[in-house]
Amino acid sequence: MDLKLIGKRALVTGSSAGLGKAMVKLLAAEGAAVVVHGRDEDRTEGVAREVREAGGTAHAVVGDLADDGGAEEVARAATADGPVDILVNNAGFYRHLSWAEATPDEWCETYNANVVSGVRMIRHLVPAMRERGWGRVVTIGGGLASQPADAFPQYNASLAARHNLAVSLARELKGTGVTSNVVSPGAILVDATRDLITRIGPDHGWGETWEEIRPNAVRAMIPNDQERFGEPEEIAAAVAYLCSDYAQYVSGATIRVDGGLIRSAF
Repeated sequence: MDLKLIGKRALVTGSSAGLGKAMVKLLAAEGAAVVVHGRDEDRTEGVAREVREAGGTAHAVVGDLADDGGAEEVARAATADGPVDILVNNAGFYRHLSWAEATPDEWCETYNANVVSGVRMIRHLVPAMRERGWGRVVTIGGGLASQPADAFPQYNASLAARHNLAVSLARELKGTGVTSNVVSPGAILVDATRDLITRIGPDHGWGETWEEIRPNAVRAMIPNDQERFGEPEEIAAAVAYLCSDYAQYVSGATIRVDGGLIRSAF
């Protein structure tokens, strides 16, 4: 399927690894010129090089979006070769903390990195999209926004804020040709996920090898209709759809890509 992204320019924040890396690869394969963003120069440049070697158009931008000056510099560098038509707010982080461990400072740091960083990029890039009459903003959220866990409460709350701001932005952008939507991943098998599950698996009685641990971890941690972890490319596919002309009528929506982990009709 041709998603009609040739001639579009896409910035995916936090795309030097994991989900973001899969997103820039697919968007580039669909014809978009991609801006790979990260905080580690070697890793970010490496992803951009992979995209180019596969026949795509990409360049790398390095900067910390948790700082006003850093975000401004990223936006400037991302638009140096042309306007950004697509913004995917993917960058974020969390630390696995309990309520007792998550201090007020931790809450503030998480909110800044996961929510305000995206607001910074929206403010820098969306006004020009409005002027051109076409644009896409995709926010990467998560099921913990609507069904929070007892652990890492600061992260749960920041995900809820990401979902909320994306819908508010959609209302603000009505009639402009610019859309704002959310992709909500389940448990996706990136390197960090596999490393964590492999490390804790034996202590939980899930087995000793990855082949033993994987199905038991799914049943214990993320029971879903597909009975497996998701793959990064499955998230990238949902993002690519929302970035296309085929999704012009999709506004303020959340597309859950979680195998049915979140059990809600709405």
